[in-house]
Amino acid sequence: MRVNDTVAASARRAQIVTAAIDTIAELGYGNASFARIAKRAGISSTRLISYHFDDKAELVRAVVGTVLTEAAEHMGKRMRAAGDRVELLTAYIESNLQFIAEHPTAIRAVIEIAAAARTEDGTPLVRPGDADDPVARLATMFREGQQAGEFRDFDPVVMAVTLRSAIDAAANAPDLDPHAYAAELVALFTRAIRKDPS
Repeated sequence: MRVNDTVAASARRAQIVTAAIDTIAELGYGNASFARIAKRAGISSTRLISYHFDDKAELVRAVVGTVLTEAAEHMGKRMRAAGDRVELLTAYIESNLQFIAEHPTAIRAVIEIAAAARTEDGTPLVRPGDADDPVARLATMFREGQQAGEFRDFDPVVMAVTLRSAIDAAANAPDLDPHAYAAELVALFTRAIRKDPS
């Protein structure tokens, strides 16, 4: 395959994934047929989707992977600039909520997929183990802060689940002010993790 063919194939895949995100977010997972996705993508036939994706499950996994990769890139820029671990946590919260606020369609699509996309035996199409587990990453961040003596003694997994749940709740509250919500979460969790919560 020539370089131009590869570039064109990548662009077509990205076009289909974007159309799938928009279709799933608007119509729901169950109503997001290849025909509707093809129409939204402006392509003439569902065969073009089938050429790039074996089935709807593969397309759905590509949708989730694309959104999570974009979120990780967005957040990574802010987190790499953090000085200490409290700043790292602040950057994690603020950048995550900013991404949710700036990408409502993509977030709606991922929520819909998580809630409705199942195999024939009822197993979720996308499981936490299929991607980098955000709770595990947060728990590691908290453990490292404890080992460095910056954070007080607490259960890192419980704290990670609590923070992740608080952030994920924002995705279901589109009228929420993401900046005010982020400021409250930063204040709350900074006090919760510090040795001296003054």
